[in-house]
This record gives sequence, structure tokens and C-alpha cells, in this order.
Amino acid sequence: MFRVQNDPIDLNELVRYVTDAEAGAIATFIGTTRNNNEGRNVIALDYEAYPEMAEKELARIGAEAAQKWQIQRMAIVHRLGPVQIGEASVIIAVSSAHREAAFAASRFAIEEIKKTVPIWKKEVFEGGEVWIGTQTGQPLTQR
Repeated sequence: MFRVQNDPIDLNELVRYVTDAEAGAIATFIGTTRNNNEGRNVIALDYEAYPEMAEKELARIGAEAAQKWQIQRMAIVHRLGPVQIGEASVIIAVSSAHREAAFAASRFAIEEIKKTVPIWKKEVFEGGEVWIGTQTGQPLTQR
């Protein structure tokens, strides 16, 4: 399960998906929208993506994690569109026989998502908005 979607992400769906009788651990990571960044009062985030390419890259990250660690299953779902304060922007769930592999694969996945997946984040704050860095390393731009 590697997808992007406009609707809120259901953590329980991801946990059910990765649940496996051979797994003794399920690790989850939930990236949420916080109400502040760099001294600004954040109102919301707004994500845009090239969906087909983003989903292929999420699947690549999952395949690479499976090569590096002995995991049973992995799910990564990322939100698109507006995401309000406190809502999940991304959820990663990983199952493995032992917790070390699940934790490591989850951390690897979130770091790779930020570096390589074509998803762009606009921060909407009191008085304006700004695109927050891109996976291509381009500088921030303000509107």
C-alpha cells in the first residue's frame, strides 16, 4: 500500500494492512501539521504532487526498505491538498518479526520521502504562504 490521497488517512487501515502472523512488531510514524514554523503561526499545509510518480517512488522506498531490513509489510500514505492543524500529512506503518527492523525501516522511509518523492508543501500562515523546500534542493520561494 503506497499511495497519495486527498482524504484523511486512516491509521487503523494501515495497521490492518501490515498486520502479519509472523510479525512481533508494528511501528508507525505519523507526520502531523503543527501550528507554528520559524516563528510563524501556521494555519494549514497544502500539498501538491505528481501522483503517479509519487506513488512509484513510495513503492521504490518500500522495496528498498525490504531489501535493507527483514520486514513483513510496509504501508505509506501521504495526503494531498489542504491539511489542517493536528491532521496527519503522512503515515507509515511497518511490520517485522522484531522491533529494530520496523523502527529502522520507518525512519528510512520518512527521510527518503522528504528527499525524493515529488510532493510539494505550501505552508499557509497568518499574513501569507510559502512553499517549503523541495526534494530537488531548490531554495524556498515566497508569494
